Amino acid sequence: MNAPAQNAAPSARNNARLELVGLRRSFGAYNALDGIDLAIDPGEFIALLGPSGCGKSTALNCIAGLLALSGGEIRLGGNRIDQLEPEKRGFGMVFQSYALFPHMSVRKNVGFGLAMQGIKGAEADRRINDALALVRLESQADKLPGQLSGGQQQRVAIARAVVIRPPVVLMDEPLSNLDAKLRLEMRAEIRGIHDQIGSTTIYVTHDQDEALSLADRIVVMSQGHIEQIGSPKDLYQRPVNLNVADFMGFRTRIPGRVVAVKGDEAQIEAAGARLTGRMRTPVEVGEAAVLCVRPEDLVAVSGEGIPASVSSMEYRGRAFFGLAKSPDGSDLYFRADEALPRGAVAVLQPVAERSLVFKGTAL
Repeated sequence: MNAPAQNAAPSARNNARLELVGLRRSFGAYNALDGIDLAIDPGEFIALLGPSGCGKSTALNCIAGLLALSGGEIRLGGNRIDQLEPEKRGFGMVFQSYALFPHMSVRKNVGFGLAMQGIKGAEADRRINDALALVRLESQADKLPGQLSGGQQQRVAIARAVVIRPPVVLMDEPLSNLDAKLRLEMRAEIRGIHDQIGSTTIYVTHDQDEALSLADRIVVMSQGHIEQIGSPKDLYQRPVNLNVADFMGFRTRIPGRVVAVKGDEAQIEAAGARLTGRMRTPVEVGEAAVLCVRPEDLVAVSGEGIPASVSSMEYRGRAFFGLAKSPDGSDLYFRADEALPRGAVAVLQPVAERSLVFKGTAL
């Protein structure tokens, strides 16, 4: 007979599909969620991405049962769960602030959910040991949270969430309190844990890099609505509108007028230059349009382009990145091989194949 596997990862209790149907949540006259529809397959990693106030944390708290719905339904495996109390939904939750009990040891913090479920003795010990092994904290089991680093405390919070074998793990900006190095390390930890346990994960963040590196699909939200749902590659390369483009890193938005259209490319006259980009919405000659470009794709050149006055420069290791003002007052975030003095005139040219053209005016 084979010996039992050691340190086996906690496994999800079921593989049920999670559905949000017409989710609404109002605070007085303010609609924080205004008709959210989203279907999440078992085992998916979903990132809810957007700026502060877009409704992403409200949506997470509604799913968790911490906020009651103003309308709509939440279904798990086809069964409505939105009227169940939070503890009866069986979801794991990881908070931004860790929310650990300071007077309890790491082991007792991790086992708290099991105790609430009435799981004790050898079964509880086995699950706690497995969860601690998953987050590599076996040696810290008897310490108090205050004796741990921020990254270790977040690992305890994750172990506590997964030890109950939840069908869904909810994470509300769990890395925002960590320094840059720890955030990068914990990204890999979180994705690895997700892959091992098999639970569905819903992860709230305002950081596009986190969403791109972690998620199977990204849900971009704005003002209580879903703007776009897609794979990281889809959203990075093909945002559907100016709001999504702005949040996916297209920081420079140059308003102009369309002067030529050929295939999927449009040329606009803007900021004293003619600029080319790929159309993301249909445009016609003579219409107002906006060219959007990321800082790394707006380059200081010696040839033709946008003449702009340099406002600031910073060094980021492999290149210099700067902010300049165009003749029409647009902010231009650009890349250069060398530092340029404040007030110098730089000629900037967007990389056409990585620039996007949208119909309308700038945000």
